Amino acid sequence: MVFGSDRPLWRAFLKIGTQLVLGRERAHFHNWFPGLDLHVPAGPAETGSIVHRGRTVGRLHHPEVLRRRAGADIVIVGSGPSVRENDVSRLPADTAILLNGAINLVPGVIASPLAVAIEDERFVWRHHDAIVRTVAPGTICLLSVGVIRALCELDAHWLAERTVVLIDDVCKPYRRPRRRAEEVAALEYVRTDGKGFGFSLCPARGVVQGGSVVVSVFQFAVYCRPRAIGFVGIDLANADAPRFYESRGRKAFSGVAAATDRILSSLAAGLPVCAQNGITLRNHSRHSALARIGLDYDPRLAAAS
Repeated sequence: MVFGSDRPLWRAFLKIGTQLVLGRERAHFHNWFPGLDLHVPAGPAETGSIVHRGRTVGRLHHPEVLRRRAGADIVIVGSGPSVRENDVSRLPADTAILLNGAINLVPGVIASPLAVAIEDERFVWRHHDAIVRTVAPGTICLLSVGVIRALCELDAHWLAERTVVLIDDVCKPYRRPRRRAEEVAALEYVRTDGKGFGFSLCPARGVVQGGSVVVSVFQFAVYCRPRAIGFVGIDLANADAPRFYESRGRKAFSGVAAATDRILSSLAAGLPVCAQNGITLRNHSRHSALARIGLDYDPRLAAAS
């Protein structure tokens, strides 16, 4: 039984039970329980493994595989309504990182994405059929611990043919207790803004999550050191509107609207890092809240009227 088209009811109970039994410091342990064991690669030259219920079902790769494939431009494509206002079919191959429902652009609009990224396991339970249908073998998949476990529960064989890179959470890391804010700020690979928001320079060791998968993917994109990073469909200002692939009557719940301030502040924490590395940022969504952090509208991907 799936509850509210999200995770199964038993998973919801397990999440609550983990918090009650293990406490706040280890509440996130539910993400890999039961049965998931990840062997994370120690360096770019190594490959780790994904083990589910004692059986190896896939390999884990270092983020270097993303950096090697990326070119001078990376465009992060979300699911906001403004995707319809842009012609993303003009993006060169291996340029777009597709977030969640943006996988619906494959293969008709974007035949060869740089990567896909899913951080919330609820998307897996809602849209597993779309994931299987659109994400081709060999695709780089940036996936959180909970997403990997959910995919294992639904179809562990699917992972074997994809290039999986772990999205680990610096604040709530895999197999380790939750870190306090001062512990995160003390990490040599994290830059903080003094207001409680941070940015990881080394996604292989974790990212500082911030209310949306776009925050995590931004850190991976900066790690690739491109010339420019663009944002399409990262609207936020109209997050209650249907996503580009939804109709108003079939819109799934989104918590993005309530988390907008957190998302913007988390993205803003990376702006100094981009400036220091000469990375240009482009906002291709006309009505995006990204303008609130200084990313004004860039029309270069606008669809012909």
